[in-house]
Amino acid sequence: MKKIIQSSLVDHNNLVDKLHLLEGDIENIANLLIQALDNNKTIFWCGNGGSASDSQHLAGELIGRFKGDRIPLKSISLNADSAVMTCIINDYGYEQVFSRQIEALGEEGDVLIGISTSGMSKNVNQALHIAKDKKIHTVGFLGKGGGDALRIVDYALNIPSQSTARIQEMHITIGHILCEMIEKGLGMDS
Repeated sequence: MKKIIQSSLVDHNNLVDKLHLLEGDIENIANLLIQALDNNKTIFWCGNGGSASDSQHLAGELIGRFKGDRIPLKSISLNADSAVMTCIINDYGYEQVFSRQIEALGEEGDVLIGISTSGMSKNVNQALHIAKDKKIHTVGFLGKGGGDALRIVDYALNIPSQSTARIQEMHITIGHILCEMIEKGLGMDS
């Protein structure tokens, strides 16, 4: 048991050290999100499984607050409304669960962040395609080489790992960094 703990912590820390290689990408994405929010645009999030949880978590950090008290920021997790999701899944199939929502709600200048540890999630990738058609900026929180999503998104944070757990840990770490940068960039840090 102790070996599992030690191995997991070593893997995690080694990957955290590699995040420095993504600093420029993180800063570019932060500037994109700050500009979108400053222009009263919406940040959309989507993902499956653990990435769905991250999607809801990070949307909540922007609507609620991350560090200090501030106005709520426009942010929506596309996997948070079970009635909408089950309606779309029932009528159109799971591959369209996010793209239908982007088609209905997204506007030019908004940002869609697709979270996929493999970059191969068909429903996330389909939403990214629809977003691009609507001139919505696209960001991928990816891993395992980036998969198909890497060729779709405008901006990618591709975690250099094959471990789903470690990729998810880095996604939430980067998400928190972005939230802090957004608050600072919008002059809302306290």
